[in-house]
Amino acid sequence: MPGPLRPLLRAVTYTRWLHLLVGAVVPLGCGLIHPGLADPGPAGWALVALLPVPLLAAVALVPSVRRAEGLQARLMLFPGAHARVRTPRGGPDTRVRAGEGDGGSAGVPAGDPGVSAVPSASWTDRARTAAWLVLRAEAGLATVFLSVWLPQVALTLAGTVVEGPLAGAPLPSPTGGPAAAALAPLPVLALVAVVVTGGELMAGAARRLLGPSVGERLAALEERTERILERNRIARELHDSLGHALTLAVVQAGAARAAADPGFTDRALEAIEETGRAALEDLERVLLLLRETGGPPGSRPGLAEADRLLDSARSSGARVGAEVTGPLEHVPGPVSREAYRMLQEGLTNVLRHAGQVPVDVRIAVEDARLRLEVRNSLGTHARTGAGTGSGLRGIRERAALLGGSAHAGRDGDAWLLRVDLPLR
Repeated sequence: MPGPLRPLLRAVTYTRWLHLLVGAVVPLGCGLIHPGLADPGPAGWALVALLPVPLLAAVALVPSVRRAEGLQARLMLFPGAHARVRTPRGGPDTRVRAGEGDGGSAGVPAGDPGVSAVPSASWTDRARTAAWLVLRAEAGLATVFLSVWLPQVALTLAGTVVEGPLAGAPLPSPTGGPAAAALAPLPVLALVAVVVTGGELMAGAARRLLGPSVGERLAALEERTERILERNRIARELHDSLGHALTLAVVQAGAARAAADPGFTDRALEAIEETGRAALEDLERVLLLLRETGGPPGSRPGLAEADRLLDSARSSGARVGAEVTGPLEHVPGPVSREAYRMLQEGLTNVLRHAGQVPVDVRIAVEDARLRLEVRNSLGTHARTGAGTGSGLRGIRERAALLGGSAHAGRDGDAWLLRVDLPLR
């Protein structure tokens, strides 16, 4: 089919046409009341176009009108699966939507129409909604007029071929013959151009007037940032928990084989079983979080359960000494949970890189700070780097998110991990 007629094969052409026609309901309704539409002249049509403007501006003050208009625009101007709105539990959909089927704007998935479907939250939203309602009414009125007038012109031109000029025709017509027959398709093509162009212009106007406001874009950006942070936190959880369990199991298995002592082997197997069970619990909890059905953050272990980590390290053959000062129960939940993971990673690094060496753990709860230190002998496999592994990088990231700091490196003939976190 020729290019100019190709839009006739697209469903969106007809849904946009219908959207334009529906927009004329309000001005036509006002026109039926005053001045009447029996035989209006140019002044009458101008009055019909202006009458609904105050009414539409008043209706736009209702917050839910913007949501209704957004849903109509999404379904009729941008039909497709992406036009449907899935409202999450606990509140309306605030996702940013932009672009159409051929691509979206930066940071927005392709296929998003860029039309918001949430109630007005500010006077700016109400003003944009009012402008959209007025534009839709005026464009709809013009589309109705052209959708009726242009087919009449085409029929008039076609009728003159047989009957000659018609009395009362909407357009002065030629005297018939081949000239009229050649001109008859032009009004139909003009109507197609009006419908296609008008639909595209209304789609662009919908993105501008019904698109996400600045507040919605900020809310969507914050939501996206929170999702990224949550994914990073889950990745650190898996690294710390499973890495600790696997390192401990490997060290204990190697120590049991080297000891050749049935009693020590039984204790090592018991420790491996306990550590593996705890790791499986952590893995199940993380998987539940990924399925969005997990428990609250408080279910994660905190410093009050640090003895479990210390006992696991001791069962692997490391000589662990611990000094705890201050009330651990006064440490805020987020700080306690993150400090637990930092201690777990610190002990894991000792077992992984230094082996069964003496380890000194110090936990000090002060008025406004929590200080955590893990010091160990370098052992036979002395570390010479500055602490650039992924585990230590995760510790630094956790500390930075809490407004604290973490440092790791050689301290004389020992390796020292020092973490300083604010309690408030």
